[in-house]
Amino acid sequence: MTVEERLPGGSTGGAVRVGDTVRRTPGRWTPAVHALLRHLESVGFDRAPRALGFDERGREVLSYLPGEVVGDTRPWPSWVYGEHALREVAGWLREFHAAVADFVPPPGAVWREGGTWRPGLIVGHNDAAPYNAAWADGRLAGFFDWDFASPVSVEYDLAFTAFAWVPLHARRVVGAEGFTAFERRPERLRVMLDAYGWTGPIGPFIEIVRRRASDSAAGIRRNAAAGDPAYVMMVEQGVDASLETAVTELADFPSL
Repeated sequence: MTVEERLPGGSTGGAVRVGDTVRRTPGRWTPAVHALLRHLESVGFDRAPRALGFDERGREVLSYLPGEVVGDTRPWPSWVYGEHALREVAGWLREFHAAVADFVPPPGAVWREGGTWRPGLIVGHNDAAPYNAAWADGRLAGFFDWDFASPVSVEYDLAFTAFAWVPLHARRVVGAEGFTAFERRPERLRVMLDAYGWTGPIGPFIEIVRRRASDSAAGIRRNAAAGDPAYVMMVEQGVDASLETAVTELADFPSL
């Protein structure tokens, strides 16, 4: 008898663990995501799930990333906000961007977030946030849930990741998640950007973050209007409004 264990989290779909695999309901974007994951495997990037096809019920099958996860815990564990996590995440993102730099999506690739790849873009994870991270022995094992992968610029993928980990989201959002050291955010952002290798000034990067958050809010509303239930739920929960609040708050972000 196959034992299925529901995995924690999964607010936009959910997943179950079967042995060393994860089973999830696929979407129209799944073939493109699997092509991306197969590319990462082919170049030796080992901190992402492997695409293993589909099971007898039509669910996508992925390899399981072992480790500690945030799951449904609120507030988040204190290690999420450690400087070590900032450096680990920045290093992971740098290595991922190098691994995906020469990936050309298959013709006609469909992405949940929309968009069309062209030279100069990468296919970013777009949701490399604490709730999608797995940690093992103090090291970032990788990020799961690649459903929101789509073509973006390198700086846009970096901007969202910093938004999630520094964190730069609206104060009421990150406060509920356990972060209140707002005065340390400029320093934390500099630590993360330095670890990634981004040497530019803070001010212009914050403007990239603001555009990224604003575009995310608009995309949520657009996909909700198109009937995607995950995005409808986000609008009902006020996720788009919270992103707009963050955009407003970041207008006064101090620079180092």
